[in-house]
Amino acid sequence: MRIALTLGDDVADFVEEQSRVQNKSVEQVINETLRLGMTIAAKPADTQEFRVRPNRSGFVEGIDPTRLSHLDDDLEDEKFLAKDGP
Repeated sequence: MRIALTLGDDVADFVEEQSRVQNKSVEQVINETLRLGMTIAAKPADTQEFRVRPNRSGFVEGIDPTRLSHLDDDLEDEKFLAKDGP
């Protein structure tokens, strides 16, 4: 397959240098480099399974620690209303 490519200056310099160093044609260097890149890109990343480790807290199930101030307000209101009652 023939295709025209516009290479960045750094890529063109790399290909030309590798062509001289490896004593291969520019076409061979580009093909080998692309094949290597495709092989690396096709491999799934080595990732470890992520696990959440729960932190023990002193709260009972069903108590939302982010709403404790609301609970305190409710208890304060009940206490106030009990004093003001009949």
